[in-house]
Formats: sequence, structure tokens, C-alpha cells
Amino acid sequence: MAKLFIVPTPIGNLEDITFRAIRVLKEVDLILAEDTRTTGILLKHYNIENRLQSHHKFNEHQQVIKIAQRINAGENIALVSDAGTPAISDPGFLLVRECVRQEIEVECLPGATAFVPALVVSGLPNDKFCFEGFLPPKKGRLTRLQALSTEERSIIFYESPFRLLKTLSQFAEIFGEKRKVSVSREISKRFEETQRGTLNEVISHFTNNKPKGEFVIIVGGFIQNKD
Repeated sequence: MAKLFIVPTPIGNLEDITFRAIRVLKEVDLILAEDTRTTGILLKHYNIENRLQSHHKFNEHQQVIKIAQRINAGENIALVSDAGTPAISDPGFLLVRECVRQEIEVECLPGATAFVPALVVSGLPNDKFCFEGFLPPKKGRLTRLQALSTEERSIIFYESPFRLLKTLSQFAEIFGEKRKVSVSREISKRFEETQRGTLNEVISHFTNNKPKGEFVIIVGGFIQNKD
């Protein structure tokens, strides 16, 4: 029976892909890609010749039914995003949901996800954590942060370089400038870097050093004053 394969791709270094992922991308009937140009670079690197079709946030609503029909008709289809595991802050959830609704088998391969290495190297508690991904850009943003202000688990956020300082400043305002934080950028790439300290200290660093690259922010959980 045909199925949908969710295939993680490297988040930086092209070597960060599994042998199984390469095999699946070679064997499926079609690869759905967030950006066919980006995925084309990966396929060329591993000498994978296969059909590509765009599947991104602007067309996924229109495509999910037809894709499910193709799988039901016998085609094995793989879904990839530009980097990392599809459906984690990337397109994929709608297609997976439709396949589950139609009782189509979905197989997700293990692989790269940006927040895992960032959490591990943060030095902050990682036995329990919550993943927030990208915050709402405007509406509901401050309300969400207020709700998280007493979250006792480490909190994981994604952020762009253009909004990093604004986001960290909002964290300092709502969580307190002494709250512990770890900010990682360009994970697995040449200029990978992690800055750790209080929110105030990390804000100072990125005020003096222009943010570049994609960021994962780990905010330490709320600690109740036991005095």
C-alpha cells in the first residue's frame, strides 16, 4: 500500500541527512518540496533524480485532497521542507491531517530539527520543555507572552534576525531582564554560535553585534520565589 513519507532534510550542513532519507527520496514516485530550487540543490548533491512539485503555505490548502487521491491511487509521495522536519513551523500539517483522515499511512523519518541541538547546548533544563515556534507577529503576541510568563518549563522559540532584538526586549519586559536565555544561530552551519546569559546580557550582545542568520531562542522557565 502506498504511503506519505515525511522526510527531514539538513538544516545547514548537507551531510546531516540519513541514509534512509536518501533512499526514500530516490524511490518515491514524487517529492513535494517547499521550494523546488532549494530541494534541487540537495538532490543534485546526492545524485537523486526524481520528480519535484511545489508544496508550500500558499498552495497547500488547494493541494491536499489531490495529493491524498494520488497516494490512494498507488503513488508513494515524500514531503520535504527547505530545512528540518516538515510540519514543525513549516508546511505539512494539513497534508498529514488529511492522510490520517483518509486512513492513508504516514511515515515520518527521524532527522534534523533545529530546536533539539539548540536546547541541548543551552545549558538550561531540558527534561521538560515547551515548543512555541514563531510567535504571532502582531495580534495576540503580547497576550501569548503574558500567558507564558509563569511557564516553569524551558520555552523554545524560533525567530528571524530582523525581529530578534524586538523579541528579546519583549521577553525582558514580560519575563524580567534577569531571566536566563540561550540564543543559537546558524545551527550546523559554518558560523554556528550560541550566546547564553540573562536576557539583559544577550540583548546587549546583539545590540553590539548585528543579528545574522536564523535563530532558536531557549528561555529558562519561571522559578517561584520560595522566600
